[in-house]
Amino acid sequence: MNKLLTVISLCLLGLCASAQDPNFSQFFASPLTLNPALTGKFNGDLRVAANYRNQWPTINNAFTTYTASIDAGILKNRIPEIDQFGVGLLAFQDQSGNGILKNTFLGISTAYHKGLDEDGYHQLGVGFQGTFVNKRLDITSLKFEDQLTSLGFTGVTNEVFSAQQINVAYVDVNAGILYNGTTNGLNNMYAGVSMYHINRPKESFRGGNYLLEPRITFQAGYMHPIEGGLDALHFSANHSRQANATNTVFGGAYMMNLNADPTNPTNLYLGTWYRVGDSFIPYVGLQFGEFHLGATYDVNTSKLKPASNMRGGSEISLIYIRQHRDPNARKLNCPTF
Repeated sequence: MNKLLTVISLCLLGLCASAQDPNFSQFFASPLTLNPALTGKFNGDLRVAANYRNQWPTINNAFTTYTASIDAGILKNRIPEIDQFGVGLLAFQDQSGNGILKNTFLGISTAYHKGLDEDGYHQLGVGFQGTFVNKRLDITSLKFEDQLTSLGFTGVTNEVFSAQQINVAYVDVNAGILYNGTTNGLNNMYAGVSMYHINRPKESFRGGNYLLEPRITFQAGYMHPIEGGLDALHFSANHSRQANATNTVFGGAYMMNLNADPTNPTNLYLGTWYRVGDSFIPYVGLQFGEFHLGATYDVNTSKLKPASNMRGGSEISLIYIRQHRDPNARKLNCPTF
């Protein structure tokens, strides 16, 4: 393997080590990648969430991420009515370096939330997640020294690669805890911590004993209703650390009820978040029926600004929550994003 491939591989692995996990600006709209303890933590029978992010598109599509999840509550007639037991499935793909490095993740999550008071105003949950991970290097998108001629890069390389040099697979283990509560049945607060790569799986295209560093994430949020409960202020923050890489995002949005209907509202969200040392993140969202659509656009303010043209990345989220079909189902206090 020549020096060119070695340099490219090391650069890709360096990017992967510091940002190989999904890193959404709308972290609150991707519950199963934020904290396994959020599995099944919603009011309704079924939740489907999907997210798309294109980060630094001017730098040869540095990172493109797609994710989708589905989760639901189970055993509702066999556990206390103030408790929640959830299971869920998660899938996402992350492409780095214009698709040269493709990461595919398939996971299953479960969480149990125990009511701490007779009204279910306060709950403490624990969640676990197991994930199968496959990382593949697309060598057809790389250029090698023996392809360089007087006419530029042309011809076929004589480099030979084994399956282990272009493909890595392993099982990952994640876990988290979450508290959520309310002081009056109208407002809502939550705080949680999650840890990913607890088992520190080996990850390297070149053998050896490179162990993936754990990622610890802290998240918190608060929703305060105003205007008779029709409108509300939402605040949330997220901080994660993996090895020497940190990511801190905080901000909020104003939710405006457009149809003055508290039972079947149409809500408009306007706000902004800030990623420390990196970008401002304007946000607009629309909640209608059983759907919640959100869009952000990172305005890059870091030293990467000249290369990115201040375009940190665009992101779209969509959450569908099928409401309770049982009219007698008890509505429990849950985080509101």
